[in-house]
Amino acid sequence: MTTRTTTSAVLEPAQREKLMAEAREVHFDAGVRLFEEGRCADRFWIVRTGTVALDVRVSAHRTAVVETLGHGELVGWSWHFPPYLWHLGGETMSPVRAWEFDAETVRAMCAARPEFGRAVAAWVGATVAHRLHASRIRLLDLYAPHGGTA
Repeated sequence: MTTRTTTSAVLEPAQREKLMAEAREVHFDAGVRLFEEGRCADRFWIVRTGTVALDVRVSAHRTAVVETLGHGELVGWSWHFPPYLWHLGGETMSPVRAWEFDAETVRAMCAARPEFGRAVAAWVGATVAHRLHASRIRLLDLYAPHGGTA
């Protein structure tokens, strides 16, 4: 499935090629924590196969899954915005194959090539907007009073 937030929907072929030239293939088992809310966001991934759940802390001991990501989707956007700290947590829900990117390298590419940087910023921005909307809906489903309005 191609959504508004996949690289093929946002980046031109030449821009995708530049980005993918920096990719490193990685594999994760199910149940692996990829990142934790509030920690350093020094990398990001594009899912090839499998699923990754994004979660948010709702109390000291509890998290809520706000979205599940699959093929072609960007895992992580916090790497793009200072102070480069994760805004959500992420865990593999199944075995995952992904392309991994070093955030500092991609940020340097964006700075050196303004057109590429604008395209990546549009891709990451569309992802942020989509995730904010999905998170809001999921949290309302979980915590809004039944029959109430938000």
